[in-house]
Amino acid sequence: MLAALKAARELAIHPTMPNGAVIISSKGKIIGRGAISSEYHQKNGCDRVKLGIPTGQSYELCEGCHPKNHSEPKAIADAQKKGFDPSDGALYLWGHWWCCEPCWQAMVAAGIKRVFLLRDAQVLFNKLNPHNIVGRQFEYFSAQLK
Repeated sequence: MLAALKAARELAIHPTMPNGAVIISSKGKIIGRGAISSEYHQKNGCDRVKLGIPTGQSYELCEGCHPKNHSEPKAIADAQKKGFDPSDGALYLWGHWWCCEPCWQAMVAAGIKRVFLLRDAQVLFNKLNPHNIVGRQFEYFSAQLK
């Protein structure tokens, strides 16, 4: 999970919900890394927020939120680009508390059968939970980042 946290820290450019994913082979090697990234949000803001669309819905309506920019498909593409078969591994996701349907579909298509989330992710990374750490994710885990 620390490798997914590191991927988020190094690769994510999403201002509010930085997250990262890694695919670990059955031999324990990191074979793919990805992070939510879209320069679109930095330049234009989020079209879904502007339209009042709730979290987790209609990602395709915003270029910055489009599933092609999500951590899971990016980690899959990274593994495949390096010549690895992602079906051999497990995906670890840090910085989010669920995988959206397009990401699940990408993982199923790649043959990934195991997905791990951080313990208490449904609290820590859920914008609607009053005990979340949204906006201070890296600070909260600063000891693990060293």
